Amino acid sequence: MNNKTRFAIMMFLQYAIWGAWTTALGAHLEKIGFTGTEIAGIYGCMWLACILAPFIGGQLADRLMQSQQFLGIAHLLGSFLLYQTAIQTEFAPMWWYMMAHCLVYAPTLVLTNSICFRHLENADEEFGKIRVWGAIGWIAIGWIVTFIRSNWQTENLTEMSDLLLIGAGVSALMGAYSFTLPRTEPVKNTQDPFAFLKAFGMLKDRNFLIFMLVAFVVTTEMQFYYIPTGPFLLDMGATEAWLTATKTVAQISEVLVLTLLLHVAIKKIGIRWTMFIGIMAWPLRYLLFMIPSLPVIVAALSLHGFGYAFFMVTGNIYTNKKATDDMRASAQALFIFATWGMGNYLGTLFTGYIWDTFKTPAGETIWWQFFLVPASLCIIMGLIFFLFFRDDPEVTEEDLKSV
Repeated sequence: MNNKTRFAIMMFLQYAIWGAWTTALGAHLEKIGFTGTEIAGIYGCMWLACILAPFIGGQLADRLMQSQQFLGIAHLLGSFLLYQTAIQTEFAPMWWYMMAHCLVYAPTLVLTNSICFRHLENADEEFGKIRVWGAIGWIAIGWIVTFIRSNWQTENLTEMSDLLLIGAGVSALMGAYSFTLPRTEPVKNTQDPFAFLKAFGMLKDRNFLIFMLVAFVVTTEMQFYYIPTGPFLLDMGATEAWLTATKTVAQISEVLVLTLLLHVAIKKIGIRWTMFIGIMAWPLRYLLFMIPSLPVIVAALSLHGFGYAFFMVTGNIYTNKKATDDMRASAQALFIFATWGMGNYLGTLFTGYIWDTFKTPAGETIWWQFFLVPASLCIIMGLIFFLFFRDDPEVTEEDLKSV
């Protein structure tokens, strides 16, 4: 088996672990009595871990042991922690076990990337084709969960979460598989975990400042999709057994947009218009969510692909173009910290607060009011971007090949 195939399997399993539980766990947590704030707290563990990972796991993995060994140990330990999370029905112990799992999982997101870049002969061109297998793994596990639920009705378990149990099983498989990956020695001269601080000087550029502000706010509003969509779909008439399969519409769209449309859009209309379309895809999705029709809502899930690829991925390209050669790593670290880190974490807390705000005394969510909040904020960000962002750097074939 060549390295490309081995790394494709690695990415498939890596993201199947996360995809197993994150798409529909909110429905289980609401069923066992968690509030919106508590559900957001559980989801927020992953983003808090992504903030802390470079300071904890990343340094340990890069300096003290071979990367494939760290992956194996982290995922086997993560499997145990996910199992413990699965059998909790009270918020406090579940939060601590989930936080512990995320702290060992988050460093592996970066580590799987670095293993690819260390061993691929032409990583800049080949990595994107391998990374897409992570999205395929996310899609596949959604359908596997649906198959299990349709045949054994595991969604009816209340004393434990079938989603977290499935995630624990995939994590154990990934842990065992990791030890078969190529030997990857630790690198002593690793990037400073505070590297993003070096890029703050780039914010003196008005266009880059506007871009980062918009990216941060838009990322906070993405959590209104990730966290409550499971309970929302159930309220709109979806069946719980088919929740995870239904939500794969978003990931299928993401793969198609990334592979078929993104490069064409950037070439034809440029970075500025591509990112603007990406920003506006999110409020359009939330506005369509206000229509009480399940087919319309499911179709609206496909807008996730446009939002993620056209704004977030193009944002990575833009950040890379704005930075000088000696600042690119720091600029990317700043973008990731502001979006994947702080944006997602604060967004989870905000989502939980708004979720509890728009509930009736009987505990039912007023969904149109709930989704009006992220729709309004994203529209405001879109208008700010359209009126004040004037940068549109030329993108070369080499820039596109790295996606």
